[in-house]
Amino acid sequence: MPYVNTTATQENRGGFLFQHKCLKWDYDQDVDTPNMDKLVEDGVKAKYITPPAITMTSPSHFTTITGRWIEDHGVVHNMMFNSTTHKKLPHRVTMKTSEWWDNGALPLWITAQNQGRKTGSFYFPGGGANYSGQSVNRVMVEEPRQPNENETQWRDNIDTVLRWFTKEDIDFVTLYYGEPDRVGHAKGPDHIERKNVIKQIDRTIGYLREAIQREGLSQSLNVIITSDHGMTTVKKRPLVDEIVLSNYLNLLHLVNFELLDYGGFGMITPRKGKEQEVYDSLMKAPNLTVYKKEGMPENFHLSKNDRIQPIIVIADLGFNLNSRLIFYVNKGDHGFNMNEMDMKTIFRAFGPDFKKNYLSEPFDSIHIYPLMCKLLQIDPAPHNGSLSVTEGMLIQNGGRTNQLSIGVLTLNVIYILFIM
Repeated sequence: MPYVNTTATQENRGGFLFQHKCLKWDYDQDVDTPNMDKLVEDGVKAKYITPPAITMTSPSHFTTITGRWIEDHGVVHNMMFNSTTHKKLPHRVTMKTSEWWDNGALPLWITAQNQGRKTGSFYFPGGGANYSGQSVNRVMVEEPRQPNENETQWRDNIDTVLRWFTKEDIDFVTLYYGEPDRVGHAKGPDHIERKNVIKQIDRTIGYLREAIQREGLSQSLNVIITSDHGMTTVKKRPLVDEIVLSNYLNLLHLVNFELLDYGGFGMITPRKGKEQEVYDSLMKAPNLTVYKKEGMPENFHLSKNDRIQPIIVIADLGFNLNSRLIFYVNKGDHGFNMNEMDMKTIFRAFGPDFKKNYLSEPFDSIHIYPLMCKLLQIDPAPHNGSLSVTEGMLIQNGGRTNQLSIGVLTLNVIYILFIM
């Protein structure tokens, strides 16, 4: 059913989705974060949100921007791959590769543009691709070796996006930052450097709010801040026996294609006629859970896409899926079961259509999409979310049910700003 605008005065509003990568749900609890604390007083906080089943960057972000489960949108891994040709491309190399992103699920940018809105994407995963031949109106694509920890650059990026709103009449923008993912992987989620990055993120949120006020957007911009997933400490020798799958499985003779050595989530294509043998061998391995594609739990939503390989392996929290050798150096990681608390992430929102001092119960990130459509006053594309989960955080009587624009900032934390 269309989200009908019932107010007499039609004002154009903008939306801003500000997203940080890998911002764990409780990262604001072990450091001083006055600006994030102020958001609780001035807006909405969810206790936490649950990412989709593959707790990686590209699959999780694309669920947020499409409102589709991973099996429906088809971005099933950070790494672009082809199990027939054995081609693999790392995450940052795929940012402009439409064949990886364009699988029939329309992201919000394109749905909004088809209904007369102008949209932008600043470094957001998938923003540089074309969808059914259409591109996002205004795009900045993160380059493969783009540094992402410079605080001055973060502020410059905010200034750029706000100019899109004020000078170019953009209605919806997604903005993405790669921290605290980098420091979490390199140092671990409990390290002092991670805590320092959270302080930097907090200062950036403060700068964002000051800049919104300075540009005269405080009464016309709704902002959502969220992330893709959390982070946990990697378990290493000598404290544990790390997983080496070749100890349980003859990879050379039984496996045709593998996505392993990439944290806690892996997929395997057995050689013809060897699926049961591969499955039985992995069932004997400790500290992991193995599934056949057709036997995945329904709430994982990981059984209906051709890109999902016949065997799925999910390590227990903190364990890496090493294939043959242990060369994994990360001290923090993700990719684990989305129901683990360490995989949960944050949700904050503020702006003229959000209640103040409102605490929301936890919800799945897939429900952010219909909320953004409501704020934009557009008809959503087919999606798996439900507006009923989030509409309680909006001012009643539709808030100000005028047309809204949305902007998204992603730092593995998503800040969504909606302009009124």
